[in-house]
Amino acid sequence: MPMFKRVLLKLSGEFLAGEEGFGISPDTTARLARLISTSLEGSDVELAIVIGGGNFWRGARNGVGMDPATADYIGMLGTVMNAMALQDAMETAGRPTRVMSAIPMAAVAEPYIRRRAMRHLEKGRVVIFGGGNGAPFFTTDTTSTLRALEIGAEVVLMAKNKVDGVYDSDPQKNPGAVKYDTLTHHEVVERRLAVMDATAITLCMDKGLPIVVFDLFEPGNLERLFRGERVGTLIQS
Repeated sequence: MPMFKRVLLKLSGEFLAGEEGFGISPDTTARLARLISTSLEGSDVELAIVIGGGNFWRGARNGVGMDPATADYIGMLGTVMNAMALQDAMETAGRPTRVMSAIPMAAVAEPYIRRRAMRHLEKGRVVIFGGGNGAPFFTTDTTSTLRALEIGAEVVLMAKNKVDGVYDSDPQKNPGAVKYDTLTHHEVVERRLAVMDATAITLCMDKGLPIVVFDLFEPGNLERLFRGERVGTLIQS
């Protein structure tokens, strides 16, 4: 696996929720921040993060009966809350961090400006993107791909919990599921593998952006990825 200088890490909002499965657990968020910060030690990797909002709200599930755009905007606000909580934990862990929001809210986050985000990365700050991409009807998978392409990231790291890559079927339901070490974007689409939503994977395919699907909480995985070692499933052109 090649070494990547600038990476975008996609996190699920549920990673912040802890055992409760809802909201933000300060202890769980602190552990996540320490894991990320420790993995960066001694590395030259420039790290950007997109975090979801599923620990607060999922438009399709929670917004039944609502205007779909409104439901999506509520979810986007949830991602900003998560970004702020992760920033606080990251800085407590000693890692300089900036939150940038696609939805302007100057009192709590910087507005997303592409060149400013890149400058933060060059200065060694972790940049957390909140607010989705500022428009409804797009998932944070698509936001991850879009932001990665905008800032010149060389890979999207899709973090999972207790799933160490891409399988031909759900490994939690099928003990005989087979793991793929490598795939092409076209194979992901052709085999209907649940890696990203269709818009995100198509954008990655069109632009030749690699994706790595891996278990974030397997000890040492993130650090190994930052060192260019093979972890999880690599998807590339």
